[in-house]
Amino acid sequence: MTFSILIADDEKNIREGLGKALEMEGYEVLLAEDGQEAFERVGDEEVDLVIADLKMPRMSGEELLRRLVDMHPTVPVIILTGHGTIESAVQAMRAGAFDFVTKPVNLDRFSLLVRRALSTRELVLQHRHMQEELDKRRSFTNIIGTSSQMKRIFEKIQQVAPTRASVLVTGESGVGKELVADAIHNLSGRKDRPFIKVHCAALSESLLESELFGHEKGAFTGAVSRRRGRFELANGGSIFLDEIGEIAPSVQIKLLRVLQEKTFERVGGEETIEVDVRVISATNRDLKNDIAVGNFREDLYYRLNVVNIDVPPLRERKDDIPLLAAAFIREFAKENNKPVEAIDPKARAALYAYSWPGNIRELRNCIESAVVMCKGTIIQLDDLPPGITESDDSDVIRVEVGATLSKAEREVIRRTLLHYNGNKSKTSEVLGIGRKTLHRKIKEYNLE
Repeated sequence: MTFSILIADDEKNIREGLGKALEMEGYEVLLAEDGQEAFERVGDEEVDLVIADLKMPRMSGEELLRRLVDMHPTVPVIILTGHGTIESAVQAMRAGAFDFVTKPVNLDRFSLLVRRALSTRELVLQHRHMQEELDKRRSFTNIIGTSSQMKRIFEKIQQVAPTRASVLVTGESGVGKELVADAIHNLSGRKDRPFIKVHCAALSESLLESELFGHEKGAFTGAVSRRRGRFELANGGSIFLDEIGEIAPSVQIKLLRVLQEKTFERVGGEETIEVDVRVISATNRDLKNDIAVGNFREDLYYRLNVVNIDVPPLRERKDDIPLLAAAFIREFAKENNKPVEAIDPKARAALYAYSWPGNIRELRNCIESAVVMCKGTIIQLDDLPPGITESDDSDVIRVEVGATLSKAEREVIRRTLLHYNGNKSKTSEVLGIGRKTLHRKIKEYNLE
């Protein structure tokens, strides 16, 4: 990587001379005539190292160092000093400077010192990058999937999370909409602020309004004291409104105002409250149909649906079943103190064959039951709940109308491999293709 170095010195010859020497070593060099200009440039540009004279007009090197240590602590600072101010340079090091160089500058020693300082900076940047990657992975910890559909969702989450845009997460019940909301918040700049969740379908109209916006003492029977609503509690952070399609028209109006003006009043109150809240909502309903029949406001829909993330049902991403099943087996084996480690191919084929109307939530419950019922270390077909095995048509291969030939071929090879317990010789024989061709297709379709 190319490092950027800022040199701040009111003596033009020293400033430009050091700058040319560093440019010859391949660094990007920025120049500043005094401490004030240097501080402003660090705030405006990505700077990896600051080299500053102790005595400068407008802002001294000591003051510049103090501000940089306070506001940009990961940027190392090297102090330039004359022989008569070495004591001040030592004090600067105690205040956080990386090191100091005396004038006239010995370029060899100076070059070595710059490399040392930038090595420290590089370690900091590498650590920051690793932490960012870890944060991303932690944010997606509970969303499991390697299918193409889920990869697109991960990309969309990462793209929208740093913004302020409202997000509407759609999909059938049990697909994991709340986990998507969690990931959006955890990857945003609000991750250290409150994340408040409200299940809108669980509350009546009057209770939901009070829950969202709070109420004043005496606003209704039972309101014995003032209560802050969820929007106030989420100020500075995010709020997740689950089953948003269930809210009553009167609450829709008040919610629209919050989205448009960032203000509201508590139930029974006159004080206007201003909030900064990022709204993430979810529904399994067809809101456009609800709009057509007059059950949902069109203007509210477009405010909520700035970005839409549609989570596919499990039957449309069955490639994720093995990964999900493995994660649930580990979870429930540990929870129930059982030695279950894997799942038999016939049982796995039954999981593939089932349509999963309850989606991932249903799969999770299925695996929990299977772990509890399993007598050994491998889940067998008989360990699965009756509803799964009764619908077992593992000898039938289903390909939806309109699927590409490559997708159909992939499914045929995958299901045949499953049927013959991964036996490639038998699979190639049944399918009428050579073993080399089968191995190539397995690699091409990621069926290992």
